Amino acid sequence: MPAGPDAGRAQVGSWAEGVQGDGTGTPPLVSGNRRAPADGGGAVTVLQTLRRLESGPRGLTEAQAEERQARFGANTLPAYREASWAATVLRSTRDPFTVVLLCLGLVSAVVASWGTACVILLLVAVSCVLRASGEHRADRSMAGLRGLVASTATVLRRAEEDLPPDDREIPVEELVPGDVIRLGPGDLVPADVRLLRAQGLTVHQAALTGESAPVAKDAGDGSAGGGGAFDRPELCLQGSSVAGGSATAVVVATGARTRFAAAHSRTENGREASAFDRSVHGISWILIRFMLLTPPLVLMANAALRDRGLETLPFAVAVAVGLTPEMLPVIVTMCLARGAALLARAHGVIVKRLPALHDLGAVDVLCLDKTGTLTQDRPVLEGALGPDGHDDPEVLRWAAVNAWWTLQLADLPAPDALDDAVLDTADEDEIMAYDGVAALPFDPVRRLATAVVRTPGRLGTHTLVVKGAVETVLARCALADEERARLLARAARQADDGLRVLAVATAERPSRAREYTPADERGLEFRGFVTLKDALAPTAAAALRGLAEQGVTVRILTGDHPGTAVRACRDLGVRVPADAVLTADQVDRLTDPELTEAAERTVVFARCAPEHKARVATALRAGGHTVGYLGDGVNDLPALRAADVGIAPRDAVAVARESADVVLAEKDLTAIAHSIAAGRYSGGNIATYLRITLSSNLGNVIAMLAAGLLLPFLPMLPAQVLAQNLFFDAAQLAFAHDRPHPSVLRRPILLRPRDLLRFITGFGVLNAVADLATFGVLTLTLHGPGGLDDSAVFHSGWFTENLITQALVMVLLRAGRDTAGRLPGPVGWAAGALAAVGLLLPVTPLGSLLGLTPLPPLYYLLLAAVLALYTAGLGAVTKLPWLYSCAT
Repeated sequence: MPAGPDAGRAQVGSWAEGVQGDGTGTPPLVSGNRRAPADGGGAVTVLQTLRRLESGPRGLTEAQAEERQARFGANTLPAYREASWAATVLRSTRDPFTVVLLCLGLVSAVVASWGTACVILLLVAVSCVLRASGEHRADRSMAGLRGLVASTATVLRRAEEDLPPDDREIPVEELVPGDVIRLGPGDLVPADVRLLRAQGLTVHQAALTGESAPVAKDAGDGSAGGGGAFDRPELCLQGSSVAGGSATAVVVATGARTRFAAAHSRTENGREASAFDRSVHGISWILIRFMLLTPPLVLMANAALRDRGLETLPFAVAVAVGLTPEMLPVIVTMCLARGAALLARAHGVIVKRLPALHDLGAVDVLCLDKTGTLTQDRPVLEGALGPDGHDDPEVLRWAAVNAWWTLQLADLPAPDALDDAVLDTADEDEIMAYDGVAALPFDPVRRLATAVVRTPGRLGTHTLVVKGAVETVLARCALADEERARLLARAARQADDGLRVLAVATAERPSRAREYTPADERGLEFRGFVTLKDALAPTAAAALRGLAEQGVTVRILTGDHPGTAVRACRDLGVRVPADAVLTADQVDRLTDPELTEAAERTVVFARCAPEHKARVATALRAGGHTVGYLGDGVNDLPALRAADVGIAPRDAVAVARESADVVLAEKDLTAIAHSIAAGRYSGGNIATYLRITLSSNLGNVIAMLAAGLLLPFLPMLPAQVLAQNLFFDAAQLAFAHDRPHPSVLRRPILLRPRDLLRFITGFGVLNAVADLATFGVLTLTLHGPGGLDDSAVFHSGWFTENLITQALVMVLLRAGRDTAGRLPGPVGWAAGALAAVGLLLPVTPLGSLLGLTPLPPLYYLLLAAVLALYTAGLGAVTKLPWLYSCAT
């Protein structure tokens, strides 16, 4: 061991890094200042641990503790700084669409279009406040971590090197690596520790893993442990609590080096842009390009061909505003808020971040753990097999006798989950026929439990009934080596098939008064195996079928044995091919591109540590999927952040629940299916709004540009453009209350900017053709002073035609290809009102204020013919799958 304090510091740091740095919980060996692979797959003895930490069973001296406190700092979570409201609001203005609206509002103010400027700036303010409130609430989520950390700890400290240690209670902030602490029932584990001694120790790790059952821990060398740090029996991690027993342990990691703090720091790094964010950004940049191009084109065309100067600037700004879906923030917020309110009211699902509801509608891959979703957190009996491998009810009877009398005579507070499953199935009368004498309860070292009973009709004889781990029980049975190997192989096949296997054996002993000890558990007669499986969640099978009908595929990310997860899937009717299973070791050997490819065909990822779950979610997103992740423990935090939308049940640990985007009333896949449906309804309405408003606006802009080149006057006054836009926007508020066609539930709703651009271009050109046809109608039919030079009549005719065509677009593009049996609904009524405004406004006093004038009757007849042709063309184009598919 290197001498000197610096060497000690290096060793402590290396150990702490080994506990949480690689995600496996396997401590590295240290030779001088170099790290070397651990022998035995990471097995490290207690003596090696103490040597590396330069500590001992008597703990540290006060001087050593002070030196290490200065070196490693306080045992606290990294400082959390909550952003101020002002900073959060400012951050919410950074998306491109908000910037576009701000610029248009300022330009409108410069050209004295005060009404337009006020409306736009008000919409921006409402949008930013709504977004900032959600982000500010999310920023406070990490405060829940501190409630899971202990405040004091019992530590062994010495005043001097040669003095005996004293037990003392100190604040957890003063703990340092190398401290020896004591743990008892109810204690919170104050740091990451390695057990030195343990007696019947069981630990609740629900705050870390979400699993409700306590986990047995012991002070062995860890060679039997597998998986991550949560699964290693010799390690107890900060954030867990002692359920029963007692222990002495040495602190191996404190502060930011603990696994708990590592999960915390990963959640503060911020998540990548979600599906909603990516879609909005893509659409915003499309609009930015159009709007940057439109005003200069209007100005240059009018200057070059009509010798008009800056007097056309208000019209150019009005055209750019007309292209902008300035109601988008309001429509999106209303659609999502209404969907979220209905979800909360009908299914108890809380959407904490409104855009997450859209992301739910876009989800096509759902990642989840097995326990609590596909299965309940309890086992059920599968079968009882005799030595020959056939069903044998005697094996179940002996297993139940063992479970019952161990529970009664050992004075246990409640039966073990496996014992509970056995007792639920056994015949109570058969159990009560035996009279209990003594019990040796289960402990993590022996890995078996023994009940001593009097068998009815056999005086002077006691029967030892032993039940426990297969290897341990068979080692105590009087069997030939070949027979023992055959039975072990049979048990291994059962385990590979996803079953938990317990061995049952008995032995006859002369009755006696002295106590029974583990030494009596020898020379047993093997009775058979009891096999158990996870109880299936009642709604899981139906929910999986529902998700499949919605086009959502499920990926199982679990820390369990792969056979256990595959068995649960098979019992639920989900086929898992042999090549659709990957273990964590196999994932570690894949590069990121290889994992992205493998994740496409893999259904079950087994033996996963938190890092594997997050990496799989990231790989699926890299493959073009929109990913939802359901998790409930601290170990799920990285994956919750890596997914497009994080989902947690209400009874999840506080930090997971606060970090999630969506919170379920229960850990139930049915609730997720309802949430996805609500997301698709809301996303469908948003997609319909964007299709209609952008295609209509683009058609109008093209027509205005053409009219500006053909006419000796402006094709429409700026006030008329803005009034038309205001009426159209008001009508489109109905989309927030619309109910899309049920077909939208069958596929993810995702706004793809490229496809949307193709759609709005196709329909925008069709709109422009209708407008140009209207110009021809006006040319042929209007006979005012100067013919086509009568600008008021032209403005009125085009104003009416624009609003009616927009009303038609609202109805026909809303229905799309699914027109059968569709009722008008709120959108139909709003479209009718919009058409009525277009027909009636020119003959009202308000119309004259806008510069509109009544039109001759002949115009309406020819306009009806144009609109009929337009409707036919619109209906024909909506039947083209390649064009209409961009909606989803």
